[in-house]
Amino acid sequence: MSTISLRLPESLHERVRSIAKEEDVSINQFITTALAEKLSALLTEEYLGSRAKRGSRRKFDGALSRVRDRAPIPGDELDT
Repeated sequence: MSTISLRLPESLHERVRSIAKEEDVSINQFITTALAEKLSALLTEEYLGSRAKRGSRRKFDGALSRVRDRAPIPGDELDT
């Protein structure tokens, strides 16, 4: 495990301290979780972007053409 020194504006530190106390976790645990959530979001965006580049309109249309034509389930209709 690594240790870092982090400088926070006093207002941000007070908010983190308050929320961590409400959540019954340490400030360290709160910041670690927040950082993990941010990294997860960024990595997900990167992953989806790379998957989108591999996409093919021709393959999509081919897959869609194999779906039977039927009325949508009630509640799944598109607004027109």
